[in-house]
Amino acid sequence: MRRYRVLKLGAKTSVYLLTATGGAALAYDSFNSTTTLDFPSTFLNGVVRSSRAIVSITSCVVDYKYSLRGLSPSSDDYGDALSEIHQRSADRILRLCDANKGFYVKAGQFVAAMRQVPKEYSSTLSSLQDQAVPCNFEAVKEFVFKSLGKDLSEIFLSFDEQPVAAASIAQVHRAFLMDNREVAVKVQYPGLEYQMKFDLETMALLSRSVAWLFPEYRFEWLVSEFTKTIASELDFIQEAKNSERAANNFKKNKMIRIPRVYWDLTSKQVLTMQFCEGHKVDDLKFMNQTGISPLEVAKALVDVFAEMIFVHGFLHGDPHPGNILVSSEKNGFSLVILDHGIYKQLSEDFRKSYCQLWEALIILDSEKIQQLGENFGVGKYARYFPVIFTGRTINSKSLLGRGMSSEEKKHLKEELKSIKMEDISSFMESLPPDFLTILRTDGLLRSLISKLDAPQRIRLLSYAKFALRGLSAEANSESDSPVFLVSRVKISIKYIRLRLLLEIMDFVAYVDEVRRSLASKLRRFTTHLISW
Repeated sequence: MRRYRVLKLGAKTSVYLLTATGGAALAYDSFNSTTTLDFPSTFLNGVVRSSRAIVSITSCVVDYKYSLRGLSPSSDDYGDALSEIHQRSADRILRLCDANKGFYVKAGQFVAAMRQVPKEYSSTLSSLQDQAVPCNFEAVKEFVFKSLGKDLSEIFLSFDEQPVAAASIAQVHRAFLMDNREVAVKVQYPGLEYQMKFDLETMALLSRSVAWLFPEYRFEWLVSEFTKTIASELDFIQEAKNSERAANNFKKNKMIRIPRVYWDLTSKQVLTMQFCEGHKVDDLKFMNQTGISPLEVAKALVDVFAEMIFVHGFLHGDPHPGNILVSSEKNGFSLVILDHGIYKQLSEDFRKSYCQLWEALIILDSEKIQQLGENFGVGKYARYFPVIFTGRTINSKSLLGRGMSSEEKKHLKEELKSIKMEDISSFMESLPPDFLTILRTDGLLRSLISKLDAPQRIRLLSYAKFALRGLSAEANSESDSPVFLVSRVKISIKYIRLRLLLEIMDFVAYVDEVRRSLASKLRRFTTHLISW
């Protein structure tokens, strides 16, 4: 009977949302008639996609709202039921993204990279592949001509018809300029901007409607952040500027390569850049064949993004394997950083506060963590920062990088049972936008470290090193003045002390493991002697 009521309510809610979205879509279409005349099927396709999204999301929310009724949050049955709902909902959203493709795939990947979502979501949605059926080559030729004002034969000596990559926003073709320079030409799909606006309007309407119907389920923060992210990705002029700025930031780092931009062959929807060879950063087979150490690749990768976060305050927001290549070099390897459409300029106040947070996290200064939590606007939820970033509780006695003890896990599990959806919504809403970008990037980096079979400790050590560098007022200066040199020496000493602390903690952990192993062997030996 309860199941029937849930389905009945879900149907009613879906009808309401479908009606609202239909009205919004018609209104939106009436203001964009010139665009829809060029793409007559886009509007109908958008309605179908929106309807599919509404049914899926409504089913998820209703499932959460009513499937847990009558269960005590402190009971094991509640936890088991909640995990099952997470999985059912993640499966629905996966099917939705696979069916709608395009921006829905990007949205699914965006959610999967947020470590704050339940593991059922991250593990299920991480299987999404940002791939698309390539656009017809004739359409590509016409689009390039409209964007650059010249035919392909006037610009390129050769231009491969088959793209080397085709994703939800654009496809990339390999080509040669008239002077034989090899380039990669990124071409945005025609009509994409209209589809983006339609899909984002649907997502925004859904989030508002869900929050109105079920106030504790508020996801406007997620849609807002995704909207800003995806909108910037459609502007190839901005992407080219981001690329050049990042290249300048790492100009002294010979291990990092960022493709050169050809500005005379770049527009808002066509980007021409240097073609760089390489393999995906998680291609272990390639590394084994070429003798490249996955551990060294992981260290270099984390160092690059730690420097972006803590020192430059200018962060690449989409470090998935397809955007980072490993290229074999005479003296080792280099990392090729691609796809610079999604970047976040961190505010200077936030950058410094985040550096201080990581210093406090490493030494587990609970008072400083709580104080910084107030600065970030998260208040009491700051106590969960150590869990989110280092895998320890704020009062943990465990060694850094070693996770939590069984007792701490049990205590945390009991504590989390009291947290409701309202608390999660409030926490995520209270986070500064800069923090959301860092959380997503950090989640993607952790995933890459795991794929490279490297210990998460390298991330902690790298973050500690660059957080200390970032705390220096002159961290970005290239001055050789005595003041700057003294500052650098102080940072180095502080880092060495911190590294020694980490090494000591590792050694203590090793000794403890040896002690326990010997004790276990001695007990077995004693038992054997007694029985003999």
